[in-house]
Amino acid sequence: MIDQALLDILVCPKCKQAVAYNEAKDALNCPSCQLAYPIRDDIPVMLIDEAKPLES
Repeated sequence: MIDQALLDILVCPKCKQAVAYNEAKDALNCPSCQLAYPIRDDIPVMLIDEAKPLES
């Protein structure tokens, strides 16, 4: 689970828009870029190269 204070300040590194926590996939989703940033060991990996495309 991501701390709400951290979630409030995290943005997508590609478009600088807010990200949303996806608890089922344990990832942070950017609806603008359609990317999912993984969370590993409770640490968001906010690297564009590590992001996966969102499923339609």
